[in-house]
Amino acid sequence: MINGQLDHSWVKLAVTQLIESTSTPNTEYKIMANILSHTDGGLLTKDNCALAFIDLQPQMSFGVASGIDRQLLVNNVLMLAKGAKEFGVPTIITTVETESFSGPTWPQLLDVFPDHAPIERTGMNSWDTQAFRDAVKATGKKNIILSGLWTEVCITWPTLNMLAEGYNIYVVDDACAGTSTASHEAALSRMVQAGAVRMTTVATVLEFQRDWVDKTHYSALMDIFREHGGGYGVGIEYAYTMVHKAPPARRVLT
Repeated sequence: MINGQLDHSWVKLAVTQLIESTSTPNTEYKIMANILSHTDGGLLTKDNCALAFIDLQPQMSFGVASGIDRQLLVNNVLMLAKGAKEFGVPTIITTVETESFSGPTWPQLLDVFPDHAPIERTGMNSWDTQAFRDAVKATGKKNIILSGLWTEVCITWPTLNMLAEGYNIYVVDDACAGTSTASHEAALSRMVQAGAVRMTTVATVLEFQRDWVDKTHYSALMDIFREHGGGYGVGIEYAYTMVHKAPPARRVLT
């Protein structure tokens, strides 16, 4: 308010800045200002990232109440795990208080990585454990994908610490879960505000593939999606059998 009248100068300034930002030759660079370093123009590739599964254990699973069905959570984790393995993405598994409280890592996940020995911890924050820090650093990657339980503690805390140390963190939203919807969403907001990126399982695995002209992993990827991809997988099965006249993806169980 100036001399009894509203001061609209700030509005004029904002409009001027908006016009300049959308009409100068450098518009592309202004828009791209938040693209993370160590990425392929903002994208992950199979060669520029690593994956960590944190505390996917029975006791932690009992506490999941953030809205995702537990079986869907298991399904998504396995899709992510199989996708990462197929594309050779370095993968770490860590657990907390296995013997005294949480129980062992889900056997389905260990079946995907039978040679992985989970890094055991006493603390809730993986980044506080030297062996986990060493494992992350040994991958040589600056883009770290996270999946695990619970979102608000064992995912959020290492995320904040790793961001502070210069890592790019990608949290796979539907391969994590919390103790309530509020805690899961609040944790995701906290991480994003600090600089983390929210992802989803199917999109993450597809980012590894990126171009369908590359057939190196095509058949294996289609098998992963047919087993774990829900409606997407059903659509793939339909295209295989009805359009391309391929045999159904059946397995005889003994």
